Amino acid sequence: MSTLITLTLLVLAAMPAAALFLPDSKELRQLLSRYQDEMEHNSTTGAAAGRVRRAIPWADRDEILNLHNKLRGGVYPTASNMEYMVWDDELERSATHWAEQCIWDHGPQDLLMSIGQNLAVHWGRYRSPAYHVQAWYDEVKDYTYPYPHECNPWCPERCSGPMCTHYTQLVWATTNRVGCAVHTCPRINVWGEIWENAVYLVCNYSPKGNWIGEAPYQHGRPCSQCPPSYGGGCKENLCYKGDPNRHETPDMNEVEKPHIPVQSRPATVKPKPKPKPAVPKKPSSPKTPSSTFLTQNIKCETKMRDKCKGATCNRFNCPANCLNKKGKVWGTLFYDVQSSICRAAIHYGVIDNNGGLVDTTRKDKLPFFVKATKNGIESFSKYKPGNAFIVAKVEKQSIDCYTTVAEICPYKKPYSHCPRVLCPANCKNEPSYWAPVIGSNIYTDNSSICRAAIHAGVIKASGGYVDVLALDKKKSYVGTLKNGIQSESKSYTEGGSFRVFTVRD
Repeated sequence: MSTLITLTLLVLAAMPAAALFLPDSKELRQLLSRYQDEMEHNSTTGAAAGRVRRAIPWADRDEILNLHNKLRGGVYPTASNMEYMVWDDELERSATHWAEQCIWDHGPQDLLMSIGQNLAVHWGRYRSPAYHVQAWYDEVKDYTYPYPHECNPWCPERCSGPMCTHYTQLVWATTNRVGCAVHTCPRINVWGEIWENAVYLVCNYSPKGNWIGEAPYQHGRPCSQCPPSYGGGCKENLCYKGDPNRHETPDMNEVEKPHIPVQSRPATVKPKPKPKPAVPKKPSSPKTPSSTFLTQNIKCETKMRDKCKGATCNRFNCPANCLNKKGKVWGTLFYDVQSSICRAAIHYGVIDNNGGLVDTTRKDKLPFFVKATKNGIESFSKYKPGNAFIVAKVEKQSIDCYTTVAEICPYKKPYSHCPRVLCPANCKNEPSYWAPVIGSNIYTDNSSICRAAIHAGVIKASGGYVDVLALDKKKSYVGTLKNGIQSESKSYTEGGSFRVFTVRD
């Protein structure tokens, strides 16, 4: 198998910024001294000879490692087999050796067969190594994760920008060791230009990643597909079994406390009494309508107070010929909840005698209701307080595969009415980066309405009408593979959400 070897140039300072530091200035020497080896190399025997010569301070080492694990644990879509990364001294030494060569290229060639490598270089004002690590990860903006159903047998390349392989190496699930080095190069040739006093970052990874035709990780619930060697351990969404290289050093101001197992006394368990048979309950009618449909079919006489409360009890389908039925109507514009829904809708002009769709919105208690004759229906007055509702026409709207709830009916408390939408055919095959589906059953409001409807089984790939219910935001959304569409998982803090419903024939 071959591997993708890449590098990027991070030009982090313009010429005027670099001019603030002269090549031999005191300020520049102080800035670069952070990357110099603070321990002088001693070739003689003794305690000093046993020290590890490091080209990166412990503070930078921990910052790089912690950022790697934080980014790996927060990938999107979520990873089911992402392994916790630890620092490797051998990888650090190999990175140190290469950084000291001051060659702006991957190397050495004999080592690249067995490791992965990310590079960065900058000059001018100070940038921490973690800045470069974040820049590698930020290539995710140009990367679209290849879902398993797209990998037949090899996963497609999904990088829309000039470079994504720094990101994929950083989040390669089976890469669980990293070692980095920072070296100040007096002169380095960066693509034909000579940079003086440039800071060169080399990070080596093992086992290597970026294998052609493979996804960087498996999508799913975090830690649900960890290798058996982890024994079921999970830490911050990462397969975890502790750091085998963890050791005390004068540079590490921390002490691990021993874990003392708590001895528990065996308790005598009394046998549970044999449960009495449950008394069968009478079947009761459901208090809420089926969640399959947002629209409820009603009769001409159906009163608002007779229907269930809640967001799925606000859209009704009225039959024809309600004009001359007996259902009474109290009020004008605002109607008492004892009124007929359908006849109130005719009275207000939302529908005619042919029937149709009506959206209702409950209102607070009003002190009285005023009569009026409109559209062939005479309403009654009521001079005592009562709960009220209003009616509205249900719009029908043709949309495309990319239309979202955030665009056409964003959620507003207590609830919002959305039009009945008509989805075109062939939305199923639209790419997820143009028409994403995030969630399952309940979706983020920036998801494609039509692809979410296919995912939920509300419509087929051939398209059709969909009822949409805008909802408040959720803390998180779980992705699933349904009806040929892989939805995505996400922790979400902005916007709203929605559900889709089947439209009755």
